[in-house]
Amino acid sequence: MNDDPAAFADFAIRLADAARAETLPRWRNAGAARNKATTGYDPVTEADLAAEEAMRALIERDYPDHGIAGEESDERPANGPWCWSLDPIDGTRSFICGMPSWVTLIGLLQNGEPMLGLIDAPRVNERYLGYGATALVIDGDGEHLLRTSGCARLADSRLCATDPAMFKGSEVDAFERVRAKSRTIRYGLDGYAYARLAAGSVDLVVESGLKPYDYNALIPVIRAAGGVVGNWRGGTEMSNGQIVAAASQELFDQTVSLLGPAAL
Repeated sequence: MNDDPAAFADFAIRLADAARAETLPRWRNAGAARNKATTGYDPVTEADLAAEEAMRALIERDYPDHGIAGEESDERPANGPWCWSLDPIDGTRSFICGMPSWVTLIGLLQNGEPMLGLIDAPRVNERYLGYGATALVIDGDGEHLLRTSGCARLADSRLCATDPAMFKGSEVDAFERVRAKSRTIRYGLDGYAYARLAAGSVDLVVESGLKPYDYNALIPVIRAAGGVVGNWRGGTEMSNGQIVAAASQELFDQTVSLLGPAAL
């Protein structure tokens, strides 16, 4: 079995194709979403379920020893070092509101470490792929190398967060400290914000409450494009869901210095 993550890049694209075949036909008429949360609101649609099922079927057929950890179904343990992380629709709220910024997140982990990531944005026909030192976007004009902006000052930064309501308790004030020092902010982009960070049009993303399927695919893309991803303390352990993604180490360090008191 090949142990090079790059060998799986074409297969990741096939997974994205399979997901698109389920999500795009349903996007214009997303229909009613079921709330899968016991408290609050966490929507899931027929498209979420069908897209994950389609991707799982391909993995089970072509790589039966690989594990699968998806948002919508039970985890399948790996028989070996490889596990796929799947989020069929990251941004389901955008999907059901008819907005184009939702994405499909496909990550490949080796012994628990994200090694390859694909952020697929079907409605804008963009795919962001990263592994090792390779980072590229595939769109209607072909393939283009990805590189972060390199922004090194918080005062110059373009900041994103999906929703200010994701911050709880002391996180609220911590995020406000970052927002107040940033040049501009945009909300509501979910995983697409991280893709645009890799592409250089966003400089900083700060979020909380994320699950592994929300960030596993993002990490290889951003790091391959020259960015930095870590937690609010400045480390690389992200299981607490507090995430900082930055265009440069300098910007990451400045942000962490403001978030630190609220870090879990």
